[in-house]
Amino acid sequence: MCSHPAAYLTQIPYNYFVALNNFELSFGARRRLGYELIDLINNYFESLPLRPVQAPSEHRSFEPLRDEMPEAGILEQGAVPSGMNGTSPDKLAAFLRETVEEMINRGFHVGSGNYFGLMNPTPTYAGVLAETLVAALNPQLATTGRSQLATKIEAETIRWIGERFNWQPPFDGTFTSGGNEANFSALAMALATHFPAAIEDGVASIGAQPMVYASSESHHSLDKSVGLLGLGRKALRRVPLNEAWAMDVKALQQAIAADRHAGYKPFCVVATAGTTNSGLIDDIPAIADVCQHEGLWLHLDGAYGAAVAFSDTHRHLVSGIEHCDSVTIDPHKWLAAPFVAGVVLTRHPAAMQTAFGVTTPYMPKAVPGVPPDNFKVSMQWTRRMNSMKLWLTLKMHGRLGYQAFIDSQMEQARNFVRWVESSEHFELATPQVLPILNLRLKLAGSGDQLMRAHVDLVEQVTRDGRFWISETRVGGHSVIRVMIVSYLTGASQIESLQEAMLASVPVPALQGHRAACR
Repeated sequence: MCSHPAAYLTQIPYNYFVALNNFELSFGARRRLGYELIDLINNYFESLPLRPVQAPSEHRSFEPLRDEMPEAGILEQGAVPSGMNGTSPDKLAAFLRETVEEMINRGFHVGSGNYFGLMNPTPTYAGVLAETLVAALNPQLATTGRSQLATKIEAETIRWIGERFNWQPPFDGTFTSGGNEANFSALAMALATHFPAAIEDGVASIGAQPMVYASSESHHSLDKSVGLLGLGRKALRRVPLNEAWAMDVKALQQAIAADRHAGYKPFCVVATAGTTNSGLIDDIPAIADVCQHEGLWLHLDGAYGAAVAFSDTHRHLVSGIEHCDSVTIDPHKWLAAPFVAGVVLTRHPAAMQTAFGVTTPYMPKAVPGVPPDNFKVSMQWTRRMNSMKLWLTLKMHGRLGYQAFIDSQMEQARNFVRWVESSEHFELATPQVLPILNLRLKLAGSGDQLMRAHVDLVEQVTRDGRFWISETRVGGHSVIRVMIVSYLTGASQIESLQEAMLASVPVPALQGHRAACR
Protein backbone atom coordinates (compact mmCIF):
# COMPACT_ATOMS: atom_id res chain seq x y z
CA MET A 1 0.00 0.00 0.00
CA CYS A 2 1.31 3.42 -0.94
CA SER A 3 2.23 5.51 2.09
CA HIS A 4 0.97 8.76 0.50
CA PRO A 5 -2.79 9.06 1.14
CA ALA A 6 -3.67 10.83 -2.10
CA ALA A 7 -1.74 8.31 -4.21
CA TYR A 8 -3.31 5.45 -2.31
CA LEU A 9 -6.84 6.71 -2.96
CA THR A 10 -6.23 6.97 -6.70
CA GLN A 11 -5.49 3.24 -6.78
CA ILE A 12 -8.96 2.24 -5.57
CA PRO A 13 -11.32 1.28 -8.43
CA TYR A 14 -14.29 3.60 -8.90
CA ASN A 15 -16.81 0.74 -8.70
CA TYR A 16 -15.17 -1.06 -5.79
CA PHE A 17 -18.48 -1.49 -3.97
CA VAL A 18 -18.81 -3.61 -0.90
CA ALA A 19 -20.66 -3.36 2.38
CA LEU A 20 -18.07 -3.77 5.10
CA ASN A 21 -18.82 -3.86 8.83
CA ASN A 22 -22.40 -2.92 9.84
CA PHE A 23 -22.96 0.64 8.52
CA GLU A 24 -19.53 0.98 7.00
CA LEU A 25 -19.41 1.29 3.22
CA SER A 26 -16.30 0.93 1.13
CA PHE A 27 -14.49 3.83 -0.49
CA GLY A 28 -16.03 2.98 -3.84
CA ALA A 29 -19.55 2.77 -2.40
CA ARG A 30 -19.29 6.14 -0.70
CA ARG A 31 -17.89 7.76 -3.80
CA ARG A 32 -20.50 6.28 -6.13
CA LEU A 33 -23.44 7.30 -3.96
CA GLY A 34 -21.96 10.70 -3.20
CA TYR A 35 -21.51 11.54 -6.87
CA GLU A 36 -25.03 10.32 -7.58
CA LEU A 37 -26.49 12.56 -4.89
CA ILE A 38 -24.50 15.67 -5.77
CA ASP A 39 -25.56 15.38 -9.42
CA LEU A 40 -29.20 15.11 -8.37
CA ILE A 41 -28.89 18.13 -6.08
CA ASN A 42 -27.14 20.11 -8.80
CA ASN A 43 -29.92 19.33 -11.29
CA TYR A 44 -32.50 20.32 -8.69
CA PHE A 45 -30.83 23.68 -8.09
CA GLU A 46 -30.75 24.27 -11.84
CA SER A 47 -34.55 23.85 -11.93
CA LEU A 48 -35.34 26.19 -9.03
CA PRO A 49 -35.70 29.58 -10.76
CA LEU A 50 -38.86 28.49 -12.61
CA ARG A 51 -39.88 25.33 -10.72
CA PRO A 52 -43.52 25.24 -9.54
CA VAL A 53 -43.74 25.49 -5.79
CA GLN A 54 -45.95 22.41 -5.49
CA ALA A 55 -48.13 20.02 -7.42
CA PRO A 56 -51.50 21.20 -8.76
CA SER A 57 -54.23 21.00 -6.13
CA GLU A 58 -55.82 17.88 -7.61
CA HIS A 59 -52.55 15.96 -7.23
CA ARG A 60 -51.75 16.92 -3.64
CA SER A 61 -52.08 14.23 -1.02
CA PHE A 62 -51.83 14.49 2.74
CA GLU A 63 -52.36 10.81 3.49
CA PRO A 64 -49.72 9.33 5.81
CA LEU A 65 -47.19 6.79 4.56
CA ARG A 66 -48.03 3.28 5.72
CA ASP A 67 -44.95 1.21 4.93
CA GLU A 68 -43.74 -1.16 7.62
CA MET A 69 -40.29 -0.61 9.07
CA PRO A 70 -37.89 -2.59 6.87
CA GLU A 71 -36.36 -5.56 8.64
CA ALA A 72 -33.70 -5.92 5.95
CA GLY A 73 -32.32 -2.99 4.01
CA ILE A 74 -31.27 -2.79 0.39
CA LEU A 75 -27.79 -4.08 1.24
CA GLU A 76 -29.13 -7.16 2.99
CA GLN A 77 -31.55 -7.89 0.15
CA GLY A 78 -28.77 -8.79 -2.23
CA ALA A 79 -28.59 -5.58 -4.22
CA VAL A 80 -24.91 -5.27 -3.34
CA PRO A 81 -23.12 -8.56 -2.79
CA SER A 82 -20.57 -8.79 -0.04
CA GLY A 83 -17.10 -10.05 -0.79
CA MET A 84 -13.98 -8.25 -1.73
CA ASN A 85 -14.61 -8.05 -5.47
CA GLY A 86 -18.07 -6.47 -5.36
CA THR A 87 -20.22 -5.60 -8.38
CA SER A 88 -21.80 -2.53 -9.93
CA PRO A 89 -23.65 -0.34 -7.39
CA ASP A 90 -26.29 0.63 -9.94
CA LYS A 91 -29.22 -0.87 -8.03
CA LEU A 92 -28.48 0.97 -4.80
CA ALA A 93 -27.73 4.18 -6.70
CA ALA A 94 -31.05 3.77 -8.51
CA PHE A 95 -32.82 3.46 -5.15
CA LEU A 96 -31.17 6.69 -3.98
CA ARG A 97 -32.15 8.40 -7.23
CA GLU A 98 -35.77 7.26 -6.94
CA THR A 99 -35.93 8.53 -3.35
CA VAL A 100 -34.62 11.96 -4.35
CA GLU A 101 -36.99 12.16 -7.30
CA GLU A 102 -39.94 11.28 -5.08
CA MET A 103 -38.93 13.96 -2.59
CA ILE A 104 -38.79 16.48 -5.42
CA ASN A 105 -41.91 15.41 -7.32
CA ARG A 106 -44.06 15.16 -4.21
CA GLY A 107 -42.47 18.03 -2.32
CA PHE A 108 -43.18 21.67 -1.55
CA HIS A 109 -40.37 23.85 -2.87
CA VAL A 110 -39.75 26.91 -0.74
CA GLY A 111 -36.52 27.33 -2.67
CA SER A 112 -38.35 28.06 -5.93
CA GLY A 113 -38.08 31.49 -7.50
CA ASN A 114 -41.90 31.38 -7.65
CA TYR A 115 -42.27 31.11 -3.86
CA PHE A 116 -43.61 34.35 -2.39
CA GLY A 117 -44.56 32.90 0.97
CA LEU A 118 -43.12 32.86 4.46
CA MET A 119 -39.53 33.57 5.51
CA ASN A 120 -38.16 30.36 3.99
CA PRO A 121 -35.25 31.00 1.63
CA THR A 122 -33.57 29.35 -1.29
CA PRO A 123 -30.48 28.12 0.56
CA THR A 124 -27.10 29.23 -0.68
CA TYR A 125 -25.19 26.42 -2.32
CA ALA A 126 -22.30 27.22 0.01
CA GLY A 127 -24.71 26.46 2.84
CA VAL A 128 -25.64 23.13 1.27
CA LEU A 129 -21.97 22.18 1.03
CA ALA A 130 -21.43 23.30 4.61
CA GLU A 131 -24.29 21.11 5.82
CA THR A 132 -22.78 18.13 4.04
CA LEU A 133 -19.40 18.76 5.65
CA VAL A 134 -20.91 19.20 9.12
CA ALA A 135 -22.94 16.00 8.76
CA ALA A 136 -19.79 14.09 7.80
CA LEU A 137 -17.47 15.52 10.47
CA ASN A 138 -20.27 15.61 13.08
CA PRO A 139 -18.55 17.99 15.52
CA GLN A 140 -20.01 18.13 19.02
CA LEU A 141 -20.07 21.73 20.22
CA ALA A 142 -21.12 21.10 23.81
CA THR A 143 -17.56 21.75 24.95
CA THR A 144 -14.65 23.61 23.45
CA GLY A 145 -12.29 20.74 24.20
CA ARG A 146 -14.31 18.35 22.05
CA SER A 147 -14.92 20.72 19.13
CA GLN A 148 -12.02 23.20 19.08
CA LEU A 149 -11.97 24.71 15.55
CA ALA A 150 -15.75 24.28 15.18
CA THR A 151 -16.30 26.32 18.35
CA LYS A 152 -13.83 28.96 17.14
CA ILE A 153 -15.72 29.28 13.85
CA GLU A 154 -19.00 29.74 15.72
CA ALA A 155 -17.46 32.38 17.98
CA GLU A 156 -16.02 34.20 14.97
CA THR A 157 -19.38 34.17 13.21
CA ILE A 158 -21.08 35.53 16.33
CA ARG A 159 -18.48 38.31 16.44
CA TRP A 160 -19.10 39.19 12.79
CA ILE A 161 -22.85 39.51 13.41
CA GLY A 162 -22.44 41.60 16.56
CA GLU A 163 -20.06 43.94 14.78
CA ARG A 164 -22.75 44.59 12.15
CA PHE A 165 -24.95 45.74 15.06
CA ASN A 166 -22.23 48.24 16.06
CA TRP A 167 -21.77 46.37 19.33
CA GLN A 168 -18.51 46.82 21.21
CA PRO A 169 -16.88 44.01 23.19
CA PRO A 170 -17.65 42.28 25.37
CA PHE A 171 -20.63 40.60 23.77
CA ASP A 172 -21.42 36.98 23.09
CA GLY A 173 -24.05 34.68 21.67
CA THR A 174 -24.84 31.19 20.58
CA PHE A 175 -26.38 29.45 17.61
CA THR A 176 -29.80 27.92 18.23
CA SER A 177 -32.32 25.73 16.45
CA GLY A 178 -34.20 28.84 15.33
CA GLY A 179 -35.95 31.99 16.47
CA ASN A 180 -38.17 30.19 18.96
CA GLU A 181 -35.21 28.90 20.97
CA ALA A 182 -33.37 32.21 20.52
CA ASN A 183 -36.30 34.23 21.90
CA PHE A 184 -36.75 31.77 24.75
CA SER A 185 -33.06 32.07 25.59
CA ALA A 186 -33.21 35.87 25.56
CA LEU A 187 -36.20 35.92 27.93
CA ALA A 188 -34.42 33.42 30.18
CA MET A 189 -31.40 35.75 30.32
CA ALA A 190 -33.62 38.74 31.07
CA LEU A 191 -35.38 36.83 33.83
CA ALA A 192 -32.09 35.61 35.33
CA THR A 193 -30.66 39.14 35.27
CA HIS A 194 -33.63 40.77 36.99
CA PHE A 195 -34.52 37.90 39.34
CA PRO A 196 -31.35 35.79 39.84
CA ALA A 197 -32.84 33.89 42.76
CA ALA A 198 -35.47 32.44 40.44
CA ILE A 199 -32.82 30.26 38.77
CA GLU A 200 -32.55 28.08 41.88
CA ASP A 201 -35.72 28.90 43.78
CA GLY A 202 -38.23 29.23 40.94
CA VAL A 203 -40.46 32.07 39.83
CA ALA A 204 -42.49 31.84 43.04
CA SER A 205 -39.52 33.46 44.79
CA ILE A 206 -40.07 36.65 42.77
CA GLY A 207 -43.05 37.49 44.94
CA ALA A 208 -45.19 39.02 42.19
CA GLN A 209 -46.12 38.39 38.58
CA PRO A 210 -43.21 39.23 36.21
CA MET A 211 -44.35 40.92 33.00
CA VAL A 212 -43.08 40.99 29.40
CA TYR A 213 -44.24 43.47 26.74
CA ALA A 214 -44.43 43.06 22.96
CA SER A 215 -46.59 44.40 20.17
CA SER A 216 -49.79 42.73 19.02
CA GLU A 217 -47.91 41.76 15.82
CA SER A 218 -44.94 40.13 17.58
CA HIS A 219 -44.17 36.47 17.01
CA HIS A 220 -46.11 33.79 18.85
CA SER A 221 -42.89 32.12 19.99
CA LEU A 222 -43.06 34.67 22.80
CA ASP A 223 -46.33 33.14 24.05
CA LYS A 224 -44.63 29.76 24.17
CA SER A 225 -41.56 31.17 25.87
CA VAL A 226 -43.29 32.92 28.77
CA GLY A 227 -45.37 29.80 29.32
CA LEU A 228 -42.37 27.46 29.32
CA LEU A 229 -40.47 29.79 31.65
CA GLY A 230 -43.23 29.23 34.19
CA LEU A 231 -44.51 32.80 34.04
CA GLY A 232 -47.81 31.88 32.42
CA ARG A 233 -48.86 33.14 29.00
CA LYS A 234 -50.82 35.97 30.61
CA ALA A 235 -47.44 37.43 31.60
CA LEU A 236 -47.05 38.58 28.00
CA ARG A 237 -48.69 41.96 27.60
CA ARG A 238 -49.61 42.62 23.96
CA VAL A 239 -49.22 46.33 23.21
CA PRO A 240 -51.43 47.80 20.46
CA LEU A 241 -50.09 49.26 17.23
CA ASN A 242 -49.86 52.94 16.37
CA GLU A 243 -50.84 54.58 13.09
CA ALA A 244 -47.53 53.42 11.56
CA TRP A 245 -48.40 49.78 12.36
CA ALA A 246 -45.59 49.52 14.92
CA MET A 247 -45.71 49.18 18.69
CA ASP A 248 -47.41 52.20 20.25
CA VAL A 249 -44.70 53.51 22.59
CA LYS A 250 -47.13 55.63 24.62
CA ALA A 251 -49.36 52.60 25.11
CA LEU A 252 -46.25 50.65 26.21
CA GLN A 253 -45.47 53.27 28.85
CA GLN A 254 -49.05 53.24 30.07
CA ALA A 255 -49.08 49.42 30.29
CA ILE A 256 -45.85 49.38 32.31
CA ALA A 257 -47.16 52.05 34.69
CA ALA A 258 -50.48 50.25 35.13
CA ASP A 259 -48.77 46.94 35.87
CA ARG A 260 -46.42 48.50 38.40
CA HIS A 261 -49.42 50.12 40.09
CA ALA A 262 -51.12 46.70 40.21
CA GLY A 263 -48.11 45.21 41.97
CA TYR A 264 -46.67 43.36 39.00
CA LYS A 265 -42.96 43.36 38.14
CA PRO A 266 -42.13 44.37 34.55
CA PHE A 267 -38.70 43.12 33.48
CA CYS A 268 -38.50 42.89 29.66
CA VAL A 269 -39.73 44.54 26.46
CA VAL A 270 -39.49 42.73 23.12
CA ALA A 271 -39.28 44.95 20.06
CA THR A 272 -39.63 43.43 16.59
CA ALA A 273 -37.59 44.06 13.46
CA GLY A 274 -39.54 42.53 10.62
CA THR A 275 -42.93 41.25 11.75
CA THR A 276 -43.97 37.95 10.17
CA ASN A 277 -47.15 39.33 8.64
CA SER A 278 -45.89 42.68 7.37
CA GLY A 279 -42.14 43.05 7.78
CA LEU A 280 -42.67 46.16 9.90
CA ILE A 281 -40.10 47.43 12.38
CA ASP A 282 -40.81 48.86 15.81
CA ASP A 283 -39.32 52.21 16.85
CA ILE A 284 -36.22 50.69 18.47
CA PRO A 285 -34.63 53.95 19.72
CA ALA A 286 -37.86 55.11 21.39
CA ILE A 287 -38.40 51.71 23.02
CA ALA A 288 -34.76 51.68 24.14
CA ASP A 289 -35.35 55.03 25.88
CA VAL A 290 -38.35 53.59 27.70
CA CYS A 291 -36.39 50.53 28.79
CA GLN A 292 -33.49 52.62 30.03
CA HIS A 293 -35.85 54.87 32.02
CA GLU A 294 -37.77 51.93 33.45
CA GLY A 295 -34.75 49.68 34.06
CA LEU A 296 -36.03 46.91 31.75
CA TRP A 297 -34.21 44.44 29.51
CA LEU A 298 -34.70 45.22 25.81
CA HIS A 299 -34.76 42.22 23.50
CA LEU A 300 -35.05 42.64 19.74
CA ASP A 301 -36.72 39.84 17.84
CA GLY A 302 -34.94 40.43 14.55
CA ALA A 303 -35.25 36.85 13.37
CA TYR A 304 -35.98 38.19 9.89
CA GLY A 305 -35.33 41.90 9.83
CA ALA A 306 -32.07 42.18 11.78
CA ALA A 307 -30.31 40.81 8.69
CA VAL A 308 -30.81 44.22 7.06
CA ALA A 309 -27.79 45.28 9.12
CA PHE A 310 -25.66 43.33 6.60
CA SER A 311 -26.43 46.09 4.06
CA ASP A 312 -24.77 49.46 4.50
CA THR A 313 -27.54 50.88 2.34
CA HIS A 314 -30.38 49.83 4.63
CA ARG A 315 -28.90 49.16 8.07
CA HIS A 316 -30.41 52.46 9.26
CA LEU A 317 -33.76 50.64 9.34
CA VAL A 318 -32.62 48.91 12.54
CA SER A 319 -31.09 52.01 14.08
CA GLY A 320 -31.08 51.56 17.84
CA ILE A 321 -30.09 47.90 17.67
CA GLU A 322 -26.83 48.91 19.34
CA HIS A 323 -28.82 49.68 22.52
CA CYS A 324 -30.56 46.30 22.74
CA ASP A 325 -29.57 43.93 25.53
CA SER A 326 -30.15 40.92 23.30
CA VAL A 327 -31.04 40.21 19.68
CA THR A 328 -32.48 37.22 17.83
CA ILE A 329 -31.44 36.74 14.20
CA ASP A 330 -32.19 33.69 12.05
CA PRO A 331 -29.64 33.10 9.27
CA HIS A 332 -32.13 30.61 7.83
CA LYS A 333 -34.39 33.53 6.96
CA TRP A 334 -32.98 36.55 5.10
CA LEU A 335 -29.40 35.27 5.15
CA ALA A 336 -30.46 32.26 3.06
CA ALA A 337 -28.90 29.55 5.22
CA PRO A 338 -30.39 26.04 5.04
CA PHE A 339 -32.59 25.08 7.97
CA VAL A 340 -31.89 25.30 10.83
CA ALA A 341 -29.87 28.26 12.00
CA GLY A 342 -30.94 30.71 14.68
CA VAL A 343 -28.73 32.98 16.77
CA VAL A 344 -29.20 34.83 20.04
CA LEU A 345 -26.67 37.52 20.95
CA THR A 346 -26.32 39.59 24.09
CA ARG A 347 -24.25 42.56 25.23
CA HIS A 348 -24.15 40.93 28.69
CA PRO A 349 -22.21 37.65 28.37
CA ALA A 350 -22.47 36.94 32.09
CA ALA A 351 -26.24 36.69 31.70
CA MET A 352 -25.80 33.60 29.53
CA GLN A 353 -23.88 31.80 32.28
CA THR A 354 -26.32 32.99 34.94
CA ALA A 355 -29.28 31.59 33.01
CA PHE A 356 -27.76 28.36 31.65
CA GLY A 357 -24.64 27.54 33.64
CA VAL A 358 -24.42 24.14 35.32
CA THR A 359 -21.61 21.94 36.61
CA THR A 360 -21.38 18.22 35.93
CA PRO A 361 -18.88 15.50 36.83
CA TYR A 362 -19.05 13.83 33.43
CA MET A 363 -18.28 16.79 31.15
CA PRO A 364 -14.65 17.74 30.43
CA LYS A 365 -13.21 20.22 32.89
CA ALA A 366 -13.01 23.82 31.72
CA VAL A 367 -9.66 24.88 30.31
CA PRO A 368 -8.31 28.05 31.97
CA GLY A 369 -8.18 31.06 29.69
CA VAL A 370 -10.71 29.84 27.11
CA PRO A 371 -14.36 30.93 26.72
CA PRO A 372 -16.98 29.00 28.70
CA ASP A 373 -18.19 25.75 27.19
CA ASN A 374 -21.28 26.00 25.03
CA PHE A 375 -23.40 23.80 27.29
CA LYS A 376 -22.94 26.42 30.02
CA VAL A 377 -24.22 29.34 27.90
CA SER A 378 -27.05 27.65 26.01
CA MET A 379 -30.13 25.56 26.70
CA GLN A 380 -28.71 22.85 24.42
CA TRP A 381 -26.32 20.09 25.42
CA THR A 382 -25.46 18.14 22.31
CA ARG A 383 -24.71 20.95 19.89
CA ARG A 384 -24.74 20.75 16.11
CA MET A 385 -22.44 23.10 14.20
CA ASN A 386 -25.11 25.42 12.78
CA SER A 387 -22.62 28.23 12.18
CA MET A 388 -20.73 26.61 9.30
CA LYS A 389 -23.43 27.33 6.69
CA LEU A 390 -23.31 31.09 7.37
CA TRP A 391 -19.54 31.19 7.89
CA LEU A 392 -18.83 29.40 4.59
CA THR A 393 -21.32 31.56 2.67
CA LEU A 394 -19.62 34.69 4.02
CA LYS A 395 -16.21 33.27 3.16
CA MET A 396 -17.34 32.51 -0.40
CA HIS A 397 -19.51 35.57 -1.15
CA GLY A 398 -18.55 38.11 1.52
CA ARG A 399 -20.78 40.62 3.25
CA LEU A 400 -21.05 42.54 0.00
CA GLY A 401 -22.76 39.51 -1.51
CA TYR A 402 -25.45 39.80 1.15
CA GLN A 403 -25.65 43.56 0.65
CA ALA A 404 -26.30 43.13 -3.08
CA PHE A 405 -28.93 40.47 -2.33
CA ILE A 406 -30.73 42.58 0.29
CA ASP A 407 -30.59 45.77 -1.78
CA SER A 408 -31.95 43.95 -4.82
CA GLN A 409 -34.93 42.58 -2.91
CA MET A 410 -35.67 45.99 -1.42
CA GLU A 411 -35.75 47.48 -4.92
CA GLN A 412 -37.98 44.64 -6.18
CA ALA A 413 -40.38 45.36 -3.31
CA ARG A 414 -40.49 49.06 -4.18
CA ASN A 415 -41.22 48.19 -7.81
CA PHE A 416 -44.04 45.92 -6.65
CA VAL A 417 -45.45 48.81 -4.61
CA ARG A 418 -45.45 50.99 -7.73
CA TRP A 419 -47.39 48.28 -9.56
CA VAL A 420 -49.94 48.14 -6.72
CA GLU A 421 -50.31 51.91 -6.67
CA SER A 422 -51.19 51.91 -10.37
CA SER A 423 -53.50 48.89 -10.10
CA GLU A 424 -57.26 49.10 -10.58
CA HIS A 425 -57.86 46.15 -8.28
CA PHE A 426 -55.28 46.24 -5.47
CA GLU A 427 -54.06 48.69 -2.86
CA LEU A 428 -51.51 48.60 -0.04
CA ALA A 429 -52.97 47.68 3.33
CA THR A 430 -49.81 48.51 5.34
CA PRO A 431 -46.60 50.40 4.55
CA GLN A 432 -43.84 48.46 2.81
CA VAL A 433 -40.66 48.56 4.90
CA LEU A 434 -38.93 45.25 4.09
CA PRO A 435 -39.66 42.97 1.10
CA ILE A 436 -43.08 41.93 2.45
CA LEU A 437 -46.23 43.45 0.96
CA ASN A 438 -49.72 43.46 2.44
CA LEU A 439 -52.31 44.01 -0.30
CA ARG A 440 -56.04 44.50 -0.19
CA LEU A 441 -58.61 44.08 -2.94
CA LYS A 442 -60.39 47.29 -3.82
CA LEU A 443 -64.19 47.33 -3.89
CA ALA A 444 -64.42 43.85 -2.37
CA GLY A 445 -66.26 44.85 0.77
CA SER A 446 -64.93 44.60 4.29
CA GLY A 447 -64.77 42.20 7.21
CA ASP A 448 -65.67 38.60 6.38
CA GLN A 449 -66.66 39.53 2.84
CA LEU A 450 -63.21 40.93 2.14
CA MET A 451 -61.55 37.95 3.84
CA ARG A 452 -63.47 35.51 1.61
CA ALA A 453 -62.50 37.48 -1.50
CA HIS A 454 -58.83 37.36 -0.44
CA VAL A 455 -58.98 33.64 0.31
CA ASP A 456 -60.64 32.98 -3.05
CA LEU A 457 -57.94 34.92 -4.88
CA VAL A 458 -55.13 33.15 -3.03
CA GLU A 459 -56.67 29.74 -3.74
CA GLN A 460 -57.00 30.58 -7.41
CA VAL A 461 -53.42 31.85 -7.71
CA THR A 462 -51.99 28.80 -5.96
CA ARG A 463 -54.30 26.19 -7.50
CA ASP A 464 -51.96 25.06 -10.29
CA GLY A 465 -48.98 24.96 -7.88
CA ARG A 466 -46.80 27.40 -9.77
CA PHE A 467 -46.89 30.20 -7.18
CA TRP A 468 -47.43 30.48 -3.45
CA ILE A 469 -48.84 33.54 -1.66
CA SER A 470 -51.07 33.66 1.40
CA GLU A 471 -53.92 35.39 3.20
CA THR A 472 -53.36 36.59 6.75
CA ARG A 473 -54.62 39.20 9.22
CA VAL A 474 -52.85 42.37 10.30
CA GLY A 475 -54.40 44.46 13.04
CA GLY A 476 -57.44 42.20 12.80
CA HIS A 477 -57.97 42.89 9.07
CA SER A 478 -57.57 40.45 6.19
CA VAL A 479 -54.70 41.08 3.76
CA ILE A 480 -53.02 39.28 0.89
CA ARG A 481 -49.39 38.66 1.83
CA VAL A 482 -46.66 38.60 -0.82
CA MET A 483 -43.01 38.26 0.20
CA ILE A 484 -39.94 38.41 -2.03
CA VAL A 485 -37.72 35.87 -0.32
CA SER A 486 -35.66 33.94 -2.89
CA TYR A 487 -32.45 35.23 -4.44
CA LEU A 488 -33.68 33.46 -7.60
CA THR A 489 -36.77 35.67 -7.87
CA GLY A 490 -36.45 38.27 -10.60
CA ALA A 491 -38.60 40.54 -12.71
CA SER A 492 -40.00 37.67 -14.81
CA GLN A 493 -41.27 35.72 -11.80
CA ILE A 494 -42.79 38.85 -10.26
CA GLU A 495 -44.49 39.88 -13.50
CA SER A 496 -45.90 36.36 -13.93
CA LEU A 497 -47.26 36.44 -10.37
CA GLN A 498 -48.88 39.82 -10.98
CA GLU A 499 -50.54 38.45 -14.13
CA ALA A 500 -51.84 35.48 -12.17
CA MET A 501 -53.20 37.77 -9.46
CA LEU A 502 -55.02 39.95 -11.98
CA ALA A 503 -56.49 36.86 -13.65
CA SER A 504 -57.71 35.65 -10.24
CA VAL A 505 -59.54 38.79 -9.09
CA PRO A 506 -62.91 37.50 -7.82
CA VAL A 507 -66.01 38.36 -9.84
CA PRO A 508 -67.64 40.54 -7.10
CA ALA A 509 -64.54 42.77 -7.04
CA LEU A 510 -64.62 43.06 -10.82
CA GLN A 511 -68.32 43.93 -10.71
CA GLY A 512 -67.67 46.50 -8.00
CA HIS A 513 -64.95 48.06 -10.14
CA ARG A 514 -67.23 48.26 -13.19
CA ALA A 515 -69.99 49.83 -11.09
CA ALA A 516 -67.61 52.41 -9.70
CA CYS A 517 -66.50 53.32 -13.23
CA ARG A 518 -70.07 53.98 -14.46
